[in-house]
Amino acid sequence: MNLHLNCCTADQLSAAERQRILELADAHRQADPAFAHWAAGYGVIRHDPLTQLRVRQMVHELVALGRTPDAGTAWQRLAAADRVTSAGMWLVAHMTYSQRVRTDGAALEVDDFKTTPEGHTGGSLNMVPAYAGYLLMDSLDGVTRAWMMGQGHCVAAIDALNVLVGNMTDRHAERYDRTGEGLSRFVSDFYAYTLNPDGTPASPLGSHVNAHTAGGVMEGGYLGFAELQYVHAPLKDERLVAFLSDGAFEEQRGSDWAPRWWRAEDSGLVSPIIILNGRRIEQRSQITQQGGERWLDRHLRLNGFDPIALNGRDPASIAWGIHVMESRLQAGAAVPADVRLPYGIAETVKGFGFPGAGTNASHNLPLPGNPAKDAAARTLFNEGAAALFVAASELEQAVAALNSHDLQQRVRERDHALADRQVEPPRVPAIADRGAGGESSPMTALDEQFVAIAEANPGLRVRVGNPDELRSNKLDRTLDAMKHRVHEPEPGVAESPTGAVITALNEEAVVCAALGNKGGLNLVVTYEAFAPKMLGAVRQELIFARHQAQAGRPPGWLGVPLVLTSHTWENAKNEQSHQDPTMAEALMGEMADISRVVFPPDANGAAAALARAYAQRGTVTTLVVPKRPVPHELTPQQAQALAETGATCLAGDPETAAILLVATGAYQLQEVRRAQARLAARGMSAAIVYLAEPGRFRAPRDPEEARYVHSDSAVQALFPVGRPRVFVTHTRPEPFLGALRRLDTGPTTTAALGFVNRGGTLDVPGLLFANRSTWAHVVDAAAGVLGESRDNLLSEAELAAVDGRGDPTAILRAEAGPAS
Repeated sequence: MNLHLNCCTADQLSAAERQRILELADAHRQADPAFAHWAAGYGVIRHDPLTQLRVRQMVHELVALGRTPDAGTAWQRLAAADRVTSAGMWLVAHMTYSQRVRTDGAALEVDDFKTTPEGHTGGSLNMVPAYAGYLLMDSLDGVTRAWMMGQGHCVAAIDALNVLVGNMTDRHAERYDRTGEGLSRFVSDFYAYTLNPDGTPASPLGSHVNAHTAGGVMEGGYLGFAELQYVHAPLKDERLVAFLSDGAFEEQRGSDWAPRWWRAEDSGLVSPIIILNGRRIEQRSQITQQGGERWLDRHLRLNGFDPIALNGRDPASIAWGIHVMESRLQAGAAVPADVRLPYGIAETVKGFGFPGAGTNASHNLPLPGNPAKDAAARTLFNEGAAALFVAASELEQAVAALNSHDLQQRVRERDHALADRQVEPPRVPAIADRGAGGESSPMTALDEQFVAIAEANPGLRVRVGNPDELRSNKLDRTLDAMKHRVHEPEPGVAESPTGAVITALNEEAVVCAALGNKGGLNLVVTYEAFAPKMLGAVRQELIFARHQAQAGRPPGWLGVPLVLTSHTWENAKNEQSHQDPTMAEALMGEMADISRVVFPPDANGAAAALARAYAQRGTVTTLVVPKRPVPHELTPQQAQALAETGATCLAGDPETAAILLVATGAYQLQEVRRAQARLAARGMSAAIVYLAEPGRFRAPRDPEEARYVHSDSAVQALFPVGRPRVFVTHTRPEPFLGALRRLDTGPTTTAALGFVNRGGTLDVPGLLFANRSTWAHVVDAAAGVLGESRDNLLSEAELAAVDGRGDPTAILRAEAGPAS
């Protein structure tokens, strides 16, 4: 009988096949005591006959290939993984409920429990066998793989196993170890809520993956982003195991498309493993309701995956799955067109191994009561913990067997390839000199600069995140050079199987393609109004990167430019849904040292701002860039200086001018120039300040941001305290002024104009008028902060238009110079 061990689950086998598997497994156990020792399982860990045969086959392969010294060593490490898994589940349960552990296995007393238990216990219990299986596979074949986890709330599993095997960051290592004292401190720190004097958390343990989690690369607080990033994360010759959530799978669309993007030519080996525990927070998952593993298997096959059924309760099954998935990708690389992306389905029940498993309660607190107050719940806890307990001496032996790093001359899992990306600064060609006078598209300039940078750095893998239309957004050269990534290129279209442009009408999917490619060069381009759909992904990257820097491990990946074009003012021609500056406003609210929001005024400014973005590390630079031609304002040297400082004076002298006219945005600058001309015609001097990166001038909120924003003297050089000022901004004026209270001298001497949520199908001047941001509105605002009569600055017809009671064309068609 030909048994296909690698492509089925036990319930998909015929009765005769199941019987044959039972017989073979029994025969192997009788013939090989070391195999039998592991096959017997440990505690709640059981190895079904199918897994036994699969793992035995894998061990023979590894020995034959020289990756494992001998079968005896493999069985020792497999048995060790069972014990480490059981101890990890035991520790996770304690993290939720107790403030101390007893390393002798004695039952906990009432005072040993937390008064307020907390934790995402069920999912964390499920992650223990999965992460232990990852550690096991690394030990079996001597390769330290990278890992990422989408369900960041399951961090207790990662942190618990890391402390047990000694795979810790410095902050954890200085506080925790496997002694009773060290583990008691560990469980007490979980959800301790304690603060340092500066307001930062005193405990290095978080509710989700944080910068102190050994090997962590993303928080996973917003489910679904690991599903979108993992296929883009490892470079060629790297390996990644991605632990994914079944709840996220059915919520985060776009994860189904991973097979569209993996290529042997430029992608590392990926082993996605979904933890199919069948439950979301308050109900069964939709996958379970539609048929469970069988339904998911069919769905995955329809979407280009090669699913593999795994036992999510068994670390050996997880390790075997990693081995088989990598083997399939390596074998298929010789025939790229036939490669289907493997996908492990690790079926289990939520909270496996502890009381309350399989219930809604298992999501957080699986026991029916609080052990600190409820004797029955206390008894249940102690019974559940006893079933998972591993004696200290046995655990020490197991940890020693798994920790084969020195013997195999490989790095610890905390130091895997993705954990500490350090990318060399890219070579950046000089900005093209577009000359004085004339006008051109800033997006065309950005396009030329990006292609020049990519061509100057052929060793950097490129990802361009594109949810819509590159050509419409003036990125013709980028598309021609990089091409859409597709399986079957269409003749005459800029497409290639190895194209660098990731195109999908899903903003989260394409931004994650760039955020996942931390070893390469990235660009994300979108209509400004659609960018808020990217906000969650971008914000979590920014927060995690900043926390890494604060933990003493600043990220080394190249800054990612997020280009917002076809923007609010240019999309006047579309309905108001296309007129939305929310993304820039939201990212201006994040910490300025990692979230740079820049408004280039012209073509040279756009090219310089792009180059500046790549000079940073662990940052996202949001570039709000016009695609229509706008006047040239800056020389290449001025553009570089603006990119470095964030603001410049374009006309007049801030120290002597009667008023400061401050523009943020290319179209706003044009209106400010017209307004200055009118004020000059009326004998009033006005300095024009272009504020390209407002965040450099905000009041700092912590020491890191203080090191990035400008000093008081630098701020006052451009914004003298005694000068009235009018801000004209691309964004809504209220969040703009809120971020720039440092520049706000009060309502009598400071005014701000910008988008006020008015729009429709208009042209650019019409949208400016509708939002009270034309040159005439600027002049009117200037009169207010100067204490001047409006009648002296604007004609009667212009005033009527400004006040909304006259003909708008009096402003829109009029020159801003002297008026009759």
